[in-house]
Amino acid sequence: MVSGLLPGFPVDTVDRLGEGQEHVAFEVNGELVVRFAKDPDPKRGAERVRREHDVLAAVADASPLPVPRPEFFSTEPPCIAHLKLPGIPLLETSPPQRWDHAESIATRLGEFLSAMHAVPLERMALLVAPDDQPLEGWQKDAVEDYEMIAGRIPAMYRGPIESFLHVPPPPGDLPLVFSHNDLGIEHVLVDPDTWAITGIIDWSDAALVDRAFDFGLLYRDLGPGALDAALRAYRSEFEGVVTLDERARFYARCSVFEELVYGVGKELAPYVDKSLAAMDWLFKP
Repeated sequence: MVSGLLPGFPVDTVDRLGEGQEHVAFEVNGELVVRFAKDPDPKRGAERVRREHDVLAAVADASPLPVPRPEFFSTEPPCIAHLKLPGIPLLETSPPQRWDHAESIATRLGEFLSAMHAVPLERMALLVAPDDQPLEGWQKDAVEDYEMIAGRIPAMYRGPIESFLHVPPPPGDLPLVFSHNDLGIEHVLVDPDTWAITGIIDWSDAALVDRAFDFGLLYRDLGPGALDAALRAYRSEFEGVVTLDERARFYARCSVFEELVYGVGKELAPYVDKSLAAMDWLFKP
C-alpha cells in the first residue's frame, strides 16, 4: 500500500511501533511512520485522518517545536504517514532522569502552548471541533473510571480521591483556544542525550478546548514543579493564571483515572506506573 501511495518508495522493513486508543502505528524502513485509524466506522476513520492531515499542515508553521509533516493520507484504509521525527517518547525515559529534566522540558512546553493558543480561533475552527465537556462531566467520568480500578490504587490515596470526587469542580468557564488536547508524555519526543524536545506527535485529538487542559496533563505526568515552570513560560493575553492553575490541577486529577484504566486494560506497564506515581502529588494524604 505504501509503495502505491508513494511511487518510487521501496518498502524493505515494516515494524509495529505501538497502539493507542485510536491508532495503531507502524515504522517503514526506519524512516516513515504510518498510523492507521482504529475507528470501526470507516467513514469516521477516514474523516479523522483527513482532519489530522489538515491540522498538521496548519500547525507546522505556528509551532516552535517540530511536528510531523504529512507525506500522504489515505481514506481506504484510513491512515496517515509522516517522516519519523528523531528522539524517543518521554514516557520511555527512566523516571529518575525524567524528574531531573521535567522543569526544563515543561518550560519549552509552556512556550509551545503559548504559540498554539495564539493561533487564530477562526482559522482552526474550520479544521477542528470544540471539545468542551463541562467540568461536571469530567468529574462524573472520573468517578466511573475510579470505580473500575480502585483496587489498583494504594489505600493511602483512596480517602483524598473520594473527597475530591465529591467536591464541586472549579467555577466558571474559560474562552476556548486551539490546542493539542492530548499533551501527555507519550506524545513528547526528546533526545535522550541532551533532553531537548525533538517533536510533538499524535495530533488526532487536536480541538478547540479549555486552555487549562494540556497544562493539566503536564501536571499529571511531570509533577507540580513542571506545572509551575510551564505556567511561568506561558505568554497570553489571558490573565487568569490562578484560575488556569486550579483548572489544570482539576483536569490532572480527573484524567489520571482514565489513563490508569487504559494502562490496566491494555497491560501497558508504563501507563500504569506513571499513573500510580502521580497519585503522590495529585492526592497526597
